[in-house]
Amino acid sequence: MSAAASSDAPGNGWTGIAPVLLSAALFAWFLSLGPQVAAGETLRLAVPWVPSLGLELAFAIDGLALAFALMISGIGIAVMLHAHFYLRGDRHFGRFLLFMMSFMLSMLGLVLADDLILLFVFWELTTITSYLLIGYGHDSAKSRRSALQALFVTGAGGLAFLAGAILIGIATGSTSISELLAGDGLTDHALYLPILILVLAGAFTKSAQYPFHFWLPNAMAAPTPVSAFLHSATMVKAGVYLMARLHPALSGTDVWFWALTIAGAVTAVLASLLALRQTDLKQALAYTTLMALGTLTLLLGQSTGYAITAFATFLIVHALYKAALFLLVANIDHGTGTRDATLLGGLGRAMPFTALAAMLSALSMAGLPPFLGFIGKELMYAGVENAPTWPEFIGASLVLANALMVAVAAVVAFKPFWRPPGGPLPAEPHEAPWGMWAGPLVLAILATVLGIFPAVVQSLVVTPTVDSLLQDPAEAKELKLWAGVNLALILSGVTVGLGLLIYLLHQPLRRMIARIDEATFSLDGNWDRFLDGLIGLATWQTRVLQNGRLKSYMSITFLTLLVAMAAPMIVYGVWEIPTSLDAPNWIEAAIVLLILAGIALVILTSSRIAAIAGLGVVGVSVALVFIINGAPDVAITQLLVETLVVVLVAVAMLRLPFLTPERRPATDALLALGVGTVVTLTLFAVLAAPIDRRLTDFFELASYTEAYGRNIVNVILVDFRALDTFGEIAVVAVAALSAVALLRGVRGGGK
Repeated sequence: MSAAASSDAPGNGWTGIAPVLLSAALFAWFLSLGPQVAAGETLRLAVPWVPSLGLELAFAIDGLALAFALMISGIGIAVMLHAHFYLRGDRHFGRFLLFMMSFMLSMLGLVLADDLILLFVFWELTTITSYLLIGYGHDSAKSRRSALQALFVTGAGGLAFLAGAILIGIATGSTSISELLAGDGLTDHALYLPILILVLAGAFTKSAQYPFHFWLPNAMAAPTPVSAFLHSATMVKAGVYLMARLHPALSGTDVWFWALTIAGAVTAVLASLLALRQTDLKQALAYTTLMALGTLTLLLGQSTGYAITAFATFLIVHALYKAALFLLVANIDHGTGTRDATLLGGLGRAMPFTALAAMLSALSMAGLPPFLGFIGKELMYAGVENAPTWPEFIGASLVLANALMVAVAAVVAFKPFWRPPGGPLPAEPHEAPWGMWAGPLVLAILATVLGIFPAVVQSLVVTPTVDSLLQDPAEAKELKLWAGVNLALILSGVTVGLGLLIYLLHQPLRRMIARIDEATFSLDGNWDRFLDGLIGLATWQTRVLQNGRLKSYMSITFLTLLVAMAAPMIVYGVWEIPTSLDAPNWIEAAIVLLILAGIALVILTSSRIAAIAGLGVVGVSVALVFIINGAPDVAITQLLVETLVVVLVAVAMLRLPFLTPERRPATDALLALGVGTVVTLTLFAVLAAPIDRRLTDFFELASYTEAYGRNIVNVILVDFRALDTFGEIAVVAVAALSAVALLRGVRGGGK
């Protein structure tokens, strides 16, 4: 249901107000922690999670975490309020709120997590909840495709990040983020390069760096409040957060600098060009998000005070203007029935509050004084002078991307309100309800006030964030509107002038850029073919592996076991063949002969009943091995199980149809010999290693004192492993019931 269609629909009542109040309460709580964090304190809470693995449910709030928490909860207030009116009367509104609140809380958990594994859990929760939000309009094939694409790309990156987190745990002995940041970093460790590659794979896919950028514009299939939240403060900035969080441990190397600088610069410039070609205002803003993410990544590639201060400032700048502009585009769509920039115009009188908020937000986006966006841009350019390598490349990339942003800001927020319309509009323009323009207007005014009084954001957010990344608050540069006539001011003037020129020529430039086939440098063009190939591969694999023949299933299972056991032994060379073995006594020799006789019967007979009897002989022989080695209780269990299996299977065989015996190929014999050999060699290697008695000693000491049982084996089964034993019983029971149901439907005799 479109926003316009829902404007006169019944309201959502207090259902939609509760998330607004929760977001406001969270924002107020995080704000109250500001003085402590600004004083250099890190607030931490930890409770045991998986003690055996050294994992904790650990949360910490420092400058970086607080900046993101304030963004998420603060922008959440405006987004939730806007959604309450924008989706008025939507029959799935309750589900929408559930998804949105889960999304917001998952993102808060991500930025507050003080353990890499816990961070990964919340990371994947943002992936799942964003999938649900992007695919909210599930009746649309486009929504389903976009949601699946976002899930696949960011989910794959999440697995890469998990692998990197595990390697960090191996390298440092802990997955605690606090311990990692308190150490000497990982740049000199042998695992540094694989860790960096895996971490950046996760960060780049999440924050849509080129060439993984294609999923983000497609995510515009989500309702516009979702887009506003996702693009300004939540999911897409999770990757940026990860790079910032691990900056102290991974930065300072050439590979870090070049990877982030090149990826950030290419993403920023390419996205800015693609933004200019868009006629849909929402799509244009989506590509400007890519530009901002590229810029933030580029800044994180450096470790200078100016670059990191610019990063912290632009983080807030972008959140304020991007959330406001997305919500305002929703207002335009609501008030006119279209988002087409070629049709829109002259809306200033009909939509005065939306026009005012759009103008203020666009001026901050363009980086003009006295807005906070101007200060952020000045800091970027000041950092060019201090760039460790290639300042010309960094400066040119920033100027071109920012100039294109000036042009896009004019297209999005100036032309629709103050230029003549380009054609008839689907609906008579009218202002949106107050709840749809109040939030964006507050954000726009906040960007203005913080630009005039930057000391507030400096002390509360910027300096603590710089301290988190550089471990030194003295590195934070001062935020001020006037820093004198310098290179930064000159570059700002060049940016604005070039941006205005691009805006004046944006129509012919748009037509020229539109001729470029985006599919040639985007993976999106081959996405459907990729999915078709993936489905084809899955179909072929299923046809081969799941062919309905039990013999194939058994062969594949044992072949997998053979490879899984043999590969580590071959790679790591853990062969341990004993040089001398004691000769077996006559009892052991008799048992071996009995086992061989049972095996021979199984192999040579063509009767099912005889084969089952042969297997029973092998089982009884194993029970005899337990008896002569002093384990009578295990032997009794083995005898009972073997007897029961023979009886039940023999009864079941009577109901199975007669089958002509098949010839057993030589491959079966080779597979059996291979598995037997590898298992034997594995046992030799285990027996050759010193016995670790920690677990044995524990059960010996605890079985009677804690479980009040003298039979250690029984105590382990019914007490220490009670749930495991219960699960095994349940599996056997379900298998038995399934077998009964299956046999009841089978006719015929057995042999």
